[in-house]
Amino acid sequence: MLTAGTAALVAALGLVSPPVAAAETGQSPDAFSENTIRQIEALQSIKKSQTASESKVDSTLVVEQKIRAQRMSASAVPALGSGANVSAAGTVLVDIRGQVSEELLKSLRESGAGIRAVSQRYGSVRAEVPLNAVTTIAGRADVKRIETANEAFTARQLAEPSAAGKAKGESKEEKAARIADELKKAVEAKGQVGIAAGPLTSEGDRAHNADTARQQFGVTGVGTKICALSDGVDSLATSQARGELPAGVDVIPGQEGSGDEGTAMLEIIHDLAPNASLGFASAFNSDASFADNIRKLRFEAHCDVIVDDVLYFKESPFQDWIIAQAVNDVTANGALYFSSAGNEGNVADGTSGHWEGDFVDSGKSIGKFAGTAHNFAGAAGNQIFQPISNASGAVPVTLFWSDPLGHSNNDYDLYLLNAAGNVVAQSQDVQTGTQDAYERVNTTGAAGLRLAIVKFSGEGRYLSLSALRGRFTDSADGLKAYTKPGVTVGHSAARDAFSVAAAPAAKAFPRALEPGDPANPAGPFPAAFGATTKVERFTSDGPRRMFYQADGTPITPGNVSGTGGEVRAKPDITAADGVSTSVTGFTTFYGTSAAAPHAAAIAGLVLSGNPGLPPAEVREALINTAVDILAPGRDPSSGAGVILADKVLAYTGASPQPLATAGQPTVTPADGGSALDPGDTAKVTLPVTNRGDGTASSTSVVLSSPTPGVTVAPRSKSYGTISPGQTGVNDFTITVPTTQELGVPVVLNARVTFAGSFSPTTSTFSLPVGTPSPVTQNFTYAGAAVAIPDSDPTGVTVPITVSGIGRASKLTFSVDGATCNTDQTSTTVGINHSYVGDLVGTLTSPAGAKATVFQRNGGSGNNLCQVVFADNAATPFSSVTAANNPFTGTYRPAQAIGGLATGTAADGVWKFTAVDVAGGDTGSIRSISLHLNGFVQPGVAERPASVGKSVGTGPVKPV
Repeated sequence: MLTAGTAALVAALGLVSPPVAAAETGQSPDAFSENTIRQIEALQSIKKSQTASESKVDSTLVVEQKIRAQRMSASAVPALGSGANVSAAGTVLVDIRGQVSEELLKSLRESGAGIRAVSQRYGSVRAEVPLNAVTTIAGRADVKRIETANEAFTARQLAEPSAAGKAKGESKEEKAARIADELKKAVEAKGQVGIAAGPLTSEGDRAHNADTARQQFGVTGVGTKICALSDGVDSLATSQARGELPAGVDVIPGQEGSGDEGTAMLEIIHDLAPNASLGFASAFNSDASFADNIRKLRFEAHCDVIVDDVLYFKESPFQDWIIAQAVNDVTANGALYFSSAGNEGNVADGTSGHWEGDFVDSGKSIGKFAGTAHNFAGAAGNQIFQPISNASGAVPVTLFWSDPLGHSNNDYDLYLLNAAGNVVAQSQDVQTGTQDAYERVNTTGAAGLRLAIVKFSGEGRYLSLSALRGRFTDSADGLKAYTKPGVTVGHSAARDAFSVAAAPAAKAFPRALEPGDPANPAGPFPAAFGATTKVERFTSDGPRRMFYQADGTPITPGNVSGTGGEVRAKPDITAADGVSTSVTGFTTFYGTSAAAPHAAAIAGLVLSGNPGLPPAEVREALINTAVDILAPGRDPSSGAGVILADKVLAYTGASPQPLATAGQPTVTPADGGSALDPGDTAKVTLPVTNRGDGTASSTSVVLSSPTPGVTVAPRSKSYGTISPGQTGVNDFTITVPTTQELGVPVVLNARVTFAGSFSPTTSTFSLPVGTPSPVTQNFTYAGAAVAIPDSDPTGVTVPITVSGIGRASKLTFSVDGATCNTDQTSTTVGINHSYVGDLVGTLTSPAGAKATVFQRNGGSGNNLCQVVFADNAATPFSSVTAANNPFTGTYRPAQAIGGLATGTAADGVWKFTAVDVAGGDTGSIRSISLHLNGFVQPGVAERPASVGKSVGTGPVKPV
């Protein structure tokens, strides 16, 4: 825990705190010592004296402000750390909840804040804010709450705890260099006998019988798209070069994240469902950004199955919060959603740090201020402390109670004390009817720590207390630990989500979770899971009691106690962990982070072999075919049991499905010309490829055009039978009316029907009309250099005005410059930046169409200069590494840009946006250009543009 000092907190409030002598030891389990009472009184005095603006601020920030602003006796709360993570520059990372607007963002920047994530939908801004500006910001009417940034972790279980420290010690530049070296070696190893080891396969593929199931049922994931959310996909290109992942993984621009757990998850999915399409978005920009990305993966990227391995600490156990609400949105739309149950332990294995139950008044008040302590012993006695194991160092401890989100008028506080009775950490936010029922502290790693819950005001409520990845154990001085099952919380417990527990596929987890623990179980590999399978000792247990619907409506009005609400049977199923991937740091991947993608991949096989199968039937199949393990019937640690791919595919009647789709047509004008012109008749050769697992029989195509005056003959043709992987070809004839405007494309719709559940498939093609002009016109950004804000998702946008083109036949984009170099402050390059791999560049047409030009490529390299982005370039910009800087030459953009000018006039204001998505580096947009060709007008002679590079800061002319 970070501390800002051990100053007293009461003198500035007019309170006198006498010096504390030696702290009392041997605390009574049913009473606070005088020392403890004095310290809590000092903290409560701050709470009672807060202004209206301060009451909207996280108590850890308020205390930190008091410590820094006042001179106080060092003896009032001598062991307290504020819990606020204040940077050397005096800033704190916060989540600002309220009404998000451009005016709010502008005001935040004017206060010195850096914007890190913005969610309009969920009314949240993550920002790096000067600590001394927090209270002023809170005073705004459109700001509801300022919280210390809601933290999260993935459900990866580290085989070596020190590995986490090593990963954090690797600088951004060191990581980029390592990844570039790994990519270089992977590319060099291709085709070299004895060097390329070939793809690694997760042991879970065998343990789940997925390998034999694919052969038996002939399904491979074809026709499904499975997408993951985690920290990042830093080594995606390396895994692709190694053959561990396919090309074309759909990563949402700007949401690549940082880290490689996402890469490891995608490798697992690809191992089990090798022909499924893949996608990814980061879950780590903020809680609201995570929720936004869940929705993007379904509603924009069209993912059929979504899986994540992340828990945000503020996710309520009693009501679906914003992340769970996003899960509800996508499952209501037909997606299947899988999430890690968590690695927070379980009661059955004695690894739990979770207790929940009704508040029991101990009768122990807190001195002269309001508040009574909770009695953990209940009817068994009176104990106001919950002891934490000595091995539970630096873990988050959360307290929730059964009030609706945003409407808590019962005020509970959480205190962490050491064995001497000193307050080590506190969380005492104000709850007066408009706040969340939530408090959080972090443990310090000291021995003899214990927790106390104080009801500052209000009614008794059902409580949930969790030391996440920690453990409640009896203390050396006689305190008894109280635990209850149910630590699985948040979106993993959403009603229609699949919460996935972990069981080892192969080798046992290699270390004791805490000193003195028994050995961890091993898995069956190379055999399959069976009735004797054991879950990992760290896997989280259920069930989950919920008191409110997502909108805050009580499930059992008037009863928010241990007899009310709805009990959800979580986790749902169990899948493999402890498996192999090629990703550095994840060579053996443990945790429910590894289990969830195994389950998601098996669901992808189910959909591949049963297109259109309703989600309810997929759930029925997974639950009903799961192999019962542990105690007979459903249990809190494994759910329905461990799933096997062959059993669930047999249950659903899966079969190999054909998937025939039309490919890009070839157009041959009857007059022998090189272009399709108004009045032309042309042959259209249309290929149809079967990308599926089964044979496409009775295949036919209906080809039509919505373009006025265009005729297609014949309207339909038979393609007969197309085997998997094969292509059939047929010719059609189209006639273009003489009135067709130059540059307005002919649109063709191809509808492919065949015997199979994926039938029909539809494709749309645009055929350009007119002879492209050989004359290229250049349009350049004419303004001054504009700084790209560091780690700001809003980025910076510059305009390029285009005129006199009409409709365009060709479009390229360039980052210009007079003299290319690697000086990160250079004024002679097109874009100077000290870490090009942080940048995402987007081009937007006057009509609002967008394309991503570059997407976090180039690692730690500096500067783009005299770079042309052209759709027909041989080399993708995604292939560059830091060794190629300064980046110059001709490259293929991340997304095709030529279509931005198709079918609409190119004249107007184009916009180029550069976003820096990671912290620590800076740069500017200086010189960029668009290069457009129109169409040859009848009777007008045109002369080709000259070829060459620019001088000064003018545009680079395309070759």
